[in-house]
Amino acid sequence: MKNYYHEFHIPVMGTGHSVDTPIRVACLGITSVISLVDDLLLEKIRKYYSEKFSLPYSRIPANENNGRSKRITAYLETVQEIVHIKMDRIKKQPFFKNNEKSKYFDLLPEKSTLKKAYNELLNIKEGSKRSDLEKELTSKMRPGSIDVNLMVKVDRTIYDSNGEPLTDEFSDAKTGLRGYAESSLESAIVFSAGINQRLFNYMTRFRDFYRDKTGQIKKRIILKVSDFRSALIQGKFLAKRGLEVHEFRIESGLNCGGHAFASNGILLPTALKEVKEKRAKLADEFLPLIKKYYKKMGWEYAESAQNNNPLITVQGGIGNNGEVRRLKEDFGMDLTGWGSPFLLVPETTCIDDSTLELLRLSGEKDLYLSDVSPIGVPFNNLRKTGSEIYTSKKAAEGNPGSACPKKFLVSNTEFTKQPICLASKQYQTMKLEQINKRVLPEMEKEKYKKNIVQKTCLCDHLGNGALINLGISKKENSPQSICPGPNIAWFNKIYTLKEMVDHIYGRGRSLIPAERPHMFAKEIEMYVDYFEKQVKICDCSPREVKTLKEFKKNLEKGMNLCLSISQRQPFEGENLASIPPCVEKQKTRLESIYSDFEKLFNKRSENLVFLQTKHSVESEQKIAHSV
Repeated sequence: MKNYYHEFHIPVMGTGHSVDTPIRVACLGITSVISLVDDLLLEKIRKYYSEKFSLPYSRIPANENNGRSKRITAYLETVQEIVHIKMDRIKKQPFFKNNEKSKYFDLLPEKSTLKKAYNELLNIKEGSKRSDLEKELTSKMRPGSIDVNLMVKVDRTIYDSNGEPLTDEFSDAKTGLRGYAESSLESAIVFSAGINQRLFNYMTRFRDFYRDKTGQIKKRIILKVSDFRSALIQGKFLAKRGLEVHEFRIESGLNCGGHAFASNGILLPTALKEVKEKRAKLADEFLPLIKKYYKKMGWEYAESAQNNNPLITVQGGIGNNGEVRRLKEDFGMDLTGWGSPFLLVPETTCIDDSTLELLRLSGEKDLYLSDVSPIGVPFNNLRKTGSEIYTSKKAAEGNPGSACPKKFLVSNTEFTKQPICLASKQYQTMKLEQINKRVLPEMEKEKYKKNIVQKTCLCDHLGNGALINLGISKKENSPQSICPGPNIAWFNKIYTLKEMVDHIYGRGRSLIPAERPHMFAKEIEMYVDYFEKQVKICDCSPREVKTLKEFKKNLEKGMNLCLSISQRQPFEGENLASIPPCVEKQKTRLESIYSDFEKLFNKRSENLVFLQTKHSVESEQKIAHSV
């Protein structure tokens, strides 16, 4: 069950865009997520807000022992203290005034019992009854959850001053987890980008991830997954260690912001349908394993928790309340996540003015799936950002690559014993020298070089927009990167928080035009685009060919499901009519791409057979000649 009033959350957005979102909106009851990747950024933001709210601040140096964990804990404690300060101020404000207290209640969904009670209050005449209800409503006001996010694969090994690796306990993911676990927050941690078994095992050291005697869990677990299979595998792994998943957060593989972890052609509606049909299996599989662990540890498993089932939520490309209703009523989703549209809400996110204006003006052609990420995963990007201009200029001047000041994304050991980053000057210099020495046509060399020098210092650039916004850094010294989902192309203004929340709940005028394609239609198009890219880089190995065939099959299955959905009665504002023409066009395109691929594959196979036959004949001739 959820522990807050709203029916949506604001997911993590980069390292900096949602870094202070809880400070901005938690006091208004809205839940949001902070990235724990960049502890050095968190330290700068902590200093800024400590000064702003007159809180004590003591710097935690970059080289301090266990410094990363300490910086994360210190930042989260600061955020929580500020949220409490702001919440207390709002609670003390009077009703029947145009203030933050009235805003808190105005933002609530109409179905909320608290909102209904507030509406009742507005119609009661002054007196003891109204006074009692005012006290009751005030007592029930609670902040949104201050949640955090860990990309579990961003988990570099840390080395000491002598170049020796420190113990596994000091890896980035574990120190990030420890920083959260040692904070006093009562919230949730979102694990994204796959499974990290060592990290999940490490969680067992912290009692806050388990139920207390009353059945409450202080620190809840949220898993970001792509499908039912992933939810089941990860959930069982945790359950065997007594750890419960509070929420499975299903995200579109491509129609999202940030890094895009594409599925093998499994569209969001296909994944949601399976989860809905097998949802009961999750709790049935997990509970016996969890209770077995509690028994082994000699702990009591509260009776009140026996029938507690994990929440299932969805995010990625949602554009209006009609689509929200489709996700809830057809697929049984409990809540939805809204990320990219909030990038255009300055009350909510921390973005510099020039990048904000780029976002406002962006169209579909300005938003693209790029290869700029050093971790080798497609990255949703915006053209003409400070980061893109800076990176291209350095490459054009013959000085590509970053100094790599933070080293969070180091992974490559092609030239060095210790891993280095693909966006670093060190790596790019050595790789470009290697390419120059190869005997290749110049055009091909340039193609390889372009792929190398486009890698961007995301560690630094994704946080710079927040630093510029808060006046901590100057724009000219801080290239800004941002990672919106393609859905933001249909939002073209700077919005107030109330405008965006009203849009989510279907109150008042829609913020997007009626002709915007349905989120399911957009995802289909993106997956066919992705399939085309995979075909182009395919080496026609048996494994690759099998994967592409499965991709096509899954994609066709998803398209057919979308077609059946399009025949239903649309909810208000839901553009179901955009699905059939999209499916027709993309099916034709998919067949054409695959047909060309088959011709190429067959030709290569014929050539391979010819060469093998020729080699065999020549070998026989040599043997005969020698005899």
